[in-house]
Amino acid sequence: MHDIKAIRENPAAFDAALARRGLSAMSSQILALDSDRRARIVAAETAQAEQNRASKEVGAAKARGDDAEFERLRALVAQTKADIARLTAEAGEQDTALRDLLMGIDNLPLPEVPDGKDEADNVEIHRWGTPRTFDFTPVEHFDIAGVKPGMDFETAAKLSGSRFVVLKGAVIRVHRALAQFMLDTHIDEHGLQETWTPVLVKDEAMYGTNQLPKFAEDSYQTTNGWWLIPTSEVTLTNTVAGDILDEAQLPIRMTAHTQCFRSEAGSAGKDTSGMLRQHQFEKVEMVTICTPESHLEEQERMRRCAEAILEKLEIPYRTIILCTGDMGFGAQRTFDLEAWLPGQNQFREISSVSTCGQFQARRMNARYRPAKTENGGVKPDFVATLNGSGLAVGRCLIAVLENGQQADGSVDLPAVLHPYLGGKTRISATGALE
Repeated sequence: MHDIKAIRENPAAFDAALARRGLSAMSSQILALDSDRRARIVAAETAQAEQNRASKEVGAAKARGDDAEFERLRALVAQTKADIARLTAEAGEQDTALRDLLMGIDNLPLPEVPDGKDEADNVEIHRWGTPRTFDFTPVEHFDIAGVKPGMDFETAAKLSGSRFVVLKGAVIRVHRALAQFMLDTHIDEHGLQETWTPVLVKDEAMYGTNQLPKFAEDSYQTTNGWWLIPTSEVTLTNTVAGDILDEAQLPIRMTAHTQCFRSEAGSAGKDTSGMLRQHQFEKVEMVTICTPESHLEEQERMRRCAEAILEKLEIPYRTIILCTGDMGFGAQRTFDLEAWLPGQNQFREISSVSTCGQFQARRMNARYRPAKTENGGVKPDFVATLNGSGLAVGRCLIAVLENGQQADGSVDLPAVLHPYLGGKTRISATGALE
């Protein structure tokens, strides 16, 4: 959510930042609501002062036997009491309207984010590895002979419909090994704290990480009001909701491996074959809570954590910075990591690493108390929040299978996974782990 004080101080800068995202100016509408709300608050305070003064004079008028003045003052007290109640209620309504308006406005891009309309305007900033040269035509993951026995879309459709999969045998073992490898790397080498969280959350958690109110249709809600998380960004970030942390506790760097659920409401007709876009999938997520001064440094660190996973798996990838028109609602700056998929002959997103600045923290009221200075204490300020995939397990499985496929339909697996597979190194053309 946006800082109303910053909008009051520089509405033109706020509108200019929205324009970079292709959005209409909003400062006039925001400030009109804000002015109306503040006017009612001032009027209520004035009425309260009038009521207090009249209340003191009522007793004096009665004591001196001035019945007319007594009745006038008593009526004034009653009227100001009613005015206070009305003005307070109206100010509350305006406050809710202002909060709802601010909740629905995208985060402002950082100055270094490239301007653009869509993914065509994203900028590549890093590339690692060289796509393998095949002496045969590589196929997509679901058409690899050794993969087919362990990737069952027909049974999944019978159970749940489209965009689901049943994994079996060697394929699910590789999937599980990938998740464990990611967690071990993030915990042991990158210093992240493993956290296990629920996958069902209340409205407040979804509001805190800006899935609500704007993206309700992209998520699943149970009949009793819980939401299935679309990413453990929701739960990890909300662990500090409503808290005031000491600066010494920061940064907090967390990771979690969870199931994720998305309706893919806006993805009709996209990636209908295979595992690339599913309603239910697994992801190893990274979340950092830090001071506003350190969030850009922390984003670079998180980006390297994600890139390291791909490099250890020997998967060629590129890193791009998203332009203003392609960036997510809550992000100030986003790096996308795209893995090379030879079956599609293109790079596909496998991780997004975003800093939200203080945008989510204002929604969650997550603050920290800066260290005391020589001049004494400092008022609490909002933390900064960051999130990134480290990585999407299913998409990483796709990349491993497609890059490791052989002409006979077998798959050679990355060396870092061998210890997680009991020393097995490949999936045979018949689907056996060997």
